[in-house]
Amino acid sequence: MRFIAVNDGVDSERGDNDFTPFRNLFNDFYAKDTSKKVRSVMKARGTSGKHMGKPPYGYRSDPQDKDHWILDEEAAPVVKRIFDLTIAGIGPCRIARILEADQVPTVKALYAMRKGKPAPERPCHWHEQSVVGILERMEYTGCVCNSKTYSKSYKLKKRIPNAKEDMFILPGTQEAIVPQEQWDRVQELRKNKRRVTKGERQGLFSGLLFCADCGSKLNFATCKRFEGRQDRYVCAKYRSGRGTCSGHIIREEVLRDVVLKRIRAVTEMIRSDVEGFQEDWLHCRREEQEKSIREEKRRLAQAKKRLADIDVLMTRIYEDMVLGNLSQERYQKMAEGYEAEQANLNNEIIGLEDWVETREEMDNSFDQFAALVEKYVDIPELTPTIVNEFIKKIIVYAPEKQGTKRIQKVRIIFNFLDELDTPEIGEPVITETTYGRGKTA
Repeated sequence: MRFIAVNDGVDSERGDNDFTPFRNLFNDFYAKDTSKKVRSVMKARGTSGKHMGKPPYGYRSDPQDKDHWILDEEAAPVVKRIFDLTIAGIGPCRIARILEADQVPTVKALYAMRKGKPAPERPCHWHEQSVVGILERMEYTGCVCNSKTYSKSYKLKKRIPNAKEDMFILPGTQEAIVPQEQWDRVQELRKNKRRVTKGERQGLFSGLLFCADCGSKLNFATCKRFEGRQDRYVCAKYRSGRGTCSGHIIREEVLRDVVLKRIRAVTEMIRSDVEGFQEDWLHCRREEQEKSIREEKRRLAQAKKRLADIDVLMTRIYEDMVLGNLSQERYQKMAEGYEAEQANLNNEIIGLEDWVETREEMDNSFDQFAALVEKYVDIPELTPTIVNEFIKKIIVYAPEKQGTKRIQKVRIIFNFLDELDTPEIGEPVITETTYGRGKTA
């Protein structure tokens, strides 16, 4: 193999050039320095509160301001529908089939039609990954989300997903398509994937049931021979008595009855005394709130002190440059670094100064549950949507035998009220089964 660099006068056939290793070293230094400058600029832009990419499906750029996103009237309802279907217990694959059956154009087809380009061969053929990509976009809650990926080195092209705490997230920058609480609930549901069984049935509580002893999920068990009342949930580590856990088995018919009665009881209790219930809820979380407020104040003081220190440092390096003690190139590099840090601190201070909203956010969490209670005034029967909106998870205990009765405890944990440990909400429900028929006590 022969290597030739015309500008540098290098030809491997004529022998080694003594200066080539040094030239390669300087070139590497230049690439590394350029990478640092680009990273600094991109970080400053990423923390400025502006979007760093094109609008996703559901949004479009504002004609008055290209950095601002506005709702796409045609695509935004499709995004909202995808999230609503997920809350209803439907997975991405089935959602894709539903959209295709309803002749909803795909993202690529919609953009092609708007630009006057030929549409794909199957313009309504949605892929599962397209649905997953929409469900994972945090921007649909109305926020800016930058720095979602990073690269380890300027020599590597691969982008690595960033941890959420290392991302720059600024809420309220554009109109939301889905509420934050709905987006959060969808992410929780997606962690617990549900599959249709061979009996072509899907458990109403699949992904929400957990074993009280080993913490494993309870799997939905059914078959085509079963009637509906024979469907049941079994601890994943039980394995017909050969696993490491005991038989935490409960029938879906019993669970339906238990959960429906508990939801009705809680909603009726809240409707009868909303203010009193809210006061009890806030009292349970007051200690956590006070600790959070102290931490916010400490971080705010540190950020303000560092911001003041940077102002002093900026003045000093400017004086050093004027007096000739610091080169202009070095000054420029240091100034850019300090300015980027200032931008980060200013954004942090804006958020920290709103520490009072900690209490308001807690009130909002209760308000969200109270709104849910008002939404479902009368619940004749459970649906996947109702279950997913009300229930965070259900803990199933091992059954106990008492004569001819089978006694089993079930603890129901509600969304937004998981810290509240009142008798009406925190205590487990006791179920009784006699001669194969499910009853609740």
